[in-house]
Amino acid sequence: MASGFFALLDDIAALMDDVATMGKVAGKKTAGILGDDLAVNAEKASGFMSSREIPVLWAITKGSFLNKLIILPVAFLLSAFVPIAVKIILLMGGLYLAYEGAEKVYEYLFPHAHPKEKPKLEKITKEEALAREKEKIKSAIITDFILSVEIVIIALGTVSTEPIATQIMVVSLIALVATVGVYGIVALIVRMDEFGAKLIELNDKTDSFSDMVGNFLVNALPWVIKSLGVIGTIALLLVSGGIFVHNLPFIHELVHSLPSILGEFLVGVVVGAITLPVVGLGKKIWKGIKKN
Repeated sequence: MASGFFALLDDIAALMDDVATMGKVAGKKTAGILGDDLAVNAEKASGFMSSREIPVLWAITKGSFLNKLIILPVAFLLSAFVPIAVKIILLMGGLYLAYEGAEKVYEYLFPHAHPKEKPKLEKITKEEALAREKEKIKSAIITDFILSVEIVIIALGTVSTEPIATQIMVVSLIALVATVGVYGIVALIVRMDEFGAKLIELNDKTDSFSDMVGNFLVNALPWVIKSLGVIGTIALLLVSGGIFVHNLPFIHELVHSLPSILGEFLVGVVVGAITLPVVGLGKKIWKGIKKN
């Protein structure tokens, strides 16, 4: 009996060691998506009244948890019974990520001209403000769902050859980190300017240390969000390229002589450059069909 108990403990320890090892690998593979998730949600959670930032962020976080509860069982069932579907979804996700990264680069290089409008005051009721808030929350949760699918599938792809118990634990761990970690950091980011303002108000002096730190935090917030956007775009192209390099042997052969990070980035750029005009043409055709 005792030997059986210790054997069970040994099996559990071995499993947890495998989970820790594979978790690190999966974490590296999903880091790009997590970075983009962080940038997107920091942007979507900002722009609200100070008193509404945390409630809005909590509502998005709950929606993110629900997304994971829907996605994880479906992903595990596909992995167990239709493993080829995981690879297909992974490659489709790679196309989406490459397109999104290329679109951001294109928008930066060739920004769309927006008509200038005179700013005008708009009075809205409390009910209208709450309705707009709900729409923004809904939009953020939908975006989170798309990114969550990619996070789960990429994490699952890194452990697809492992036992199902290891797959479930590793992917669930990554999903938990993707929610708690990302939204925890987003909460810190969106409250950064508020914390800075409180530091400025600590005393009446204009050149105190708290004033310097406070002004830095207030002025740094827009730059932090912009920097996350740039880092997220680069990460999107890297992750996309990595998906194709590691899942399509002929692409791997094309770039195997290059440093891995450079090869993956170049593949992501090329795939993005191909998908961007294709998707753009598809949108134009769809708009034409809708008009008719």
